[in-house]
Amino acid sequence: MTKAARSSSARREYSLALLAGAVGAGLIWLALRERWAQAVFTQPRPLPQQTVNVTGSDLVPLAGGLAIAALAGLAAIIATKGKWRSGIGVLVALFGAGAGAAVMTTVTAATVISVASSHVASPGSAAMSGAAGSTTGGSSVSGGSAVVVSGSHGQAILGGGQWQILVIVGALAIFAAGLATALRGADWPVMSSKYESPVGQRETAATGEPGAEMVPAGPADAASMWESLSGGEDPTGPTG
Repeated sequence: MTKAARSSSARREYSLALLAGAVGAGLIWLALRERWAQAVFTQPRPLPQQTVNVTGSDLVPLAGGLAIAALAGLAAIIATKGKWRSGIGVLVALFGAGAGAAVMTTVTAATVISVASSHVASPGSAAMSGAAGSTTGGSSVSGGSAVVVSGSHGQAILGGGQWQILVIVGALAIFAAGLATALRGADWPVMSSKYESPVGQRETAATGEPGAEMVPAGPADAASMWESLSGGEDPTGPTG
């Protein structure tokens, strides 16, 4: 394979990895915003039955936090190179694995009842789950501002399976992006020297890596990079 072909392949891998990671984080955030379950509280008569909607972010807040961390890791991948980039790739892969594991291990009927109980108002005391953990099918009407008395029987209705799958898909995409970076990131393009700090430029020149002969530094901050990106300039390519 010629040098030009290798360079083109590396650039393609780099772009696909970043795209996969960003899309994966977006899928997780999209899924977490949706309703995953309902908790139905049957209260002593004559009090009405109350239904509390529970979203993915209520049930798996860790997955959302890891998606944000993955996006930060992708930004760091753009800004780094060599062993630093590979190390960040390992972290991003762990973020993806953690998000997937959180969804598969923490979404249970008992969790739904517990989360819903913490969200409802209770006259005199917090809502109790009663026989929490029972799961039913069917549907019920959501009660806007729920009030649940102590001792009410709680029943979980799980209906967000498709959103859980979407989170797992997003987590796998993040994991794949991180793994690819850990294995191949050292060979991928790096930002042009004008986006590096003076220290980074001296290191690049000393090691003879690509970019040592590029245009001297301009403002070495993130704003410069994003301004160039918005103007259609590729910060990973030659500047001359």
